[in-house]
Amino acid sequence: MALNLDTIRATAERVAASYHLDVVDLEVQGGGKFRTLRIFIEKNAEERAKLTEKIKAAAEAAAAGGEADPELTVPKGVAVETLSGVTHEDCSAFAQDFGTVLDVEDLMPGAEYTLEVSSPGIERKLYRPEDYTRFTGSLVKLQTFTPVNDNRHWQGRLTAVADGVVTLDLSAVKQKGKAKKAVTAPVVEIPLANIEKAQLVAEF
Repeated sequence: MALNLDTIRATAERVAASYHLDVVDLEVQGGGKFRTLRIFIEKNAEERAKLTEKIKAAAEAAAAGGEADPELTVPKGVAVETLSGVTHEDCSAFAQDFGTVLDVEDLMPGAEYTLEVSSPGIERKLYRPEDYTRFTGSLVKLQTFTPVNDNRHWQGRLTAVADGVVTLDLSAVKQKGKAKKAVTAPVVEIPLANIEKAQLVAEF
């Protein structure tokens, strides 16, 4: 029996919502009894907004001479927007409930499997158009399906997303290899439909 990833995703999203979480992505790797189902989760928009406010308040308090709260201290160079807000407890609670639903509804039929739940990390992948909008201003690297200016690999600062096209500021990073030769202007515009994969690049 084939896996129905759409059903698995919908079920994951339903369970996640009860914990004020969003499902960022899921993937199945391996085969037979060595299958692994990976789920990447983060706090939903409302909870992330609350976390952002707490971090800003803590930073202001520390700047005013107060003691910094290590749990609300963001490493230098890490944008608050990239934080998932997910804790180990969130992952554990979600995994327990979601794993039960998977087994009861037989959504992972056949041999054994391993369920892994984690945050997407600060160098998270970008999937949906709203991901690109949310992370406008961040450094990204991406690969296109078909070449743009004879190059499929690009890295730069995401400066705009409009009408299904992303704009990268190439001057934000030193271009290498084919990208260096392909740069004919300080910016490049790439249709979302031509992006095979993309992810954030951490700035430290």
